[in-house]
Amino acid sequence: MFAGLGVLGAVPAAAQPARPEAMCSLSGELDELSGLAADGENWYAINDGGTSLRIFVLGPDCAVRRTIENPTDPYDVEDLALAADGTLWLGDTGDNRKRRETVALHAVAPDGTAELYRLRYPDGAHDAEALLLDRSGTPYLVTKNVLGASDVYRPAEPLASPGPTPLEKVGSLQFMPTDTPGGPVGRAGSVLVTGGASTADGSVFALRTYTDAYLYPAPDGDLVAALRRLPGRVPLPDEVQGEAIAFAPDGSLISASEGVGTPVRVVRDAAALVSPIPSGGAATTAAPEAAAEPGDASGSGNADSQGVPTLPGIAIAVTVAAVIVFGISRLRRR
Repeated sequence: MFAGLGVLGAVPAAAQPARPEAMCSLSGELDELSGLAADGENWYAINDGGTSLRIFVLGPDCAVRRTIENPTDPYDVEDLALAADGTLWLGDTGDNRKRRETVALHAVAPDGTAELYRLRYPDGAHDAEALLLDRSGTPYLVTKNVLGASDVYRPAEPLASPGPTPLEKVGSLQFMPTDTPGGPVGRAGSVLVTGGASTADGSVFALRTYTDAYLYPAPDGDLVAALRRLPGRVPLPDEVQGEAIAFAPDGSLISASEGVGTPVRVVRDAAALVSPIPSGGAATTAAPEAAAEPGDASGSGNADSQGVPTLPGIAIAVTVAAVIVFGISRLRRR
């Protein structure tokens, strides 16, 4: 188990990430963008929710080249990941009201055929918007929680279709509030996990909030070990509702927000900001101040034990009502 954004040693100075560069603007069809993936030729994008599985295949100019569709009616799709074999995995894991008995993954082939894998948490319902695939293709879900830890789960057994396959909790993360502007709920949005991504070789993993991305080095492809390390923070300022993130094959970080005509932005060579790991030490990163203090591995206890200082914790609590109102206002079938 791991907890907090583990600070394992001193972090030397490192180059700061470049500001995101706007590449193009999304069409009106992608007004609720929630997930992104990329290969050497295309970007793949999904909207939040929906009544069928629909993946938009975009060019680098944001133009929609085609769509991949399957009539399966999901509950609340929130993220997208691209496997090494070209399968697109949709994280049907949204649950704002925390009432789902199971969540799901949809494995969609390029021809639109899809396989359903239901999943069950070991400890009740959770809202999750981030999906990660490790080098072996194992999926991980990261929950979204304004006051508590963001818990990390993976299948406890080989995936079965339709399932459900039980999940196991493998750890917790806690993010400190930042001053990066953006998001729909003020500073509280800087601790809410809204998306995930991995490089094509599985050597760097990223989790994003509404305002920032956190990059974790995984030279051996071990995602759980990577999440124990001090991440590099890449600010993604001024995204109205930033939920989508992906890595391009060259290691650039791609991000975008919900909203009509929002830009797709790129941080060049972002993966290179997370340096190799010194023997027995922590990773060196571009923004060490983003790390929280380690908390207890169970994710229980008060806010201080989880790495959230008391005053920021109170500030976050004040915004909970706004978060709840915002979430409910966006519900369709949840």
